[in-house]
Amino acid sequence: MRTVGVLLLPGSRIFDVSVVSEVWGIDRTDSAVPLFELRLCAPDRATTRLAPIGDLAATHGLDGLAGCDLVLVPGRGDPLAPVPSAVLDALRGFTGTVAGLCSGSFVLAAAGLLDGRSATTHWRMLDELTAAAPRAVVRRDVLFTSDDPVYTSAGVLGCADLCLHLVRRDHGAEVAATIARRMVMPPVREGDQRQYAEAPVPRRVVKAGMASTVDWAVSRLAEPIGVGDLAEHSGLSERTFHRAFVEATGSTPGRWLQVQRVRLAQRLLETTDLPVDRVAERSGLGTSANLRRRLRAELGVGPDAYRRTFRVAV
Repeated sequence: MRTVGVLLLPGSRIFDVSVVSEVWGIDRTDSAVPLFELRLCAPDRATTRLAPIGDLAATHGLDGLAGCDLVLVPGRGDPLAPVPSAVLDALRGFTGTVAGLCSGSFVLAAAGLLDGRSATTHWRMLDELTAAAPRAVVRRDVLFTSDDPVYTSAGVLGCADLCLHLVRRDHGAEVAATIARRMVMPPVREGDQRQYAEAPVPRRVVKAGMASTVDWAVSRLAEPIGVGDLAEHSGLSERTFHRAFVEATGSTPGRWLQVQRVRLAQRLLETTDLPVDRVAERSGLGTSANLRRRLRAELGVGPDAYRRTFRVAV
């Protein structure tokens, strides 16, 4: 993959175009990254109004897509806007890899390229994509899909994840990691990772006595402490403690303990080489099976994939 095309349509999102430009449009041969040719392709080689701001002059017409190894279709401000028939014909006739970024999947749907294939888009538009591509297998909780030669991604950072995945696929992990380092982002997030995670439980302690219990618990997460132990430390009955804890933190005590242990496990996966079973023990999650279950429930990804993504070099 050395020649990469970007399909520009009125309303193409500037963020998506910028991500593609960062990955394939910058000369990084000084870091052993191959030199790519990036083509900006638009009907009639027109200057295109991007969303939400800006105009971009195309370097090629639609015929420029034919000579590409990879074509990327950015999302559009209005994903359901009509697509010119010439664009649909060009996509149908393209024989290389094609990727729809975020709502760019709707353009692929209009061309029939998602029929019988896995696909995704931004989580707010999944129902609309299901309607637009009734023969696709719409995956509702992933960062991107891979169904050669067609790829789709969630937005907006899912675009970057998919772009780096495509670089890794064609040029290896080291090239992808080099580009990621220059972009100051993790080199790889697994496609099956969730598009978003629920906000972590806040530590919103408002009472001094409760703050003392929280600090006590955080220092003992590896121990088999439970809600009864927290209540005993606070000097309250379990019922009164439960009510006071929810008022102070915005979370139930049991839920808070679970999240704190998952957070500790995350830090250990990021900063140590401990085996997964030891991470489970030290975070208070007990067994590797429970750690995997909890991580998947909270983050949608297992410990091995999480470590590959967020491992901090020390």
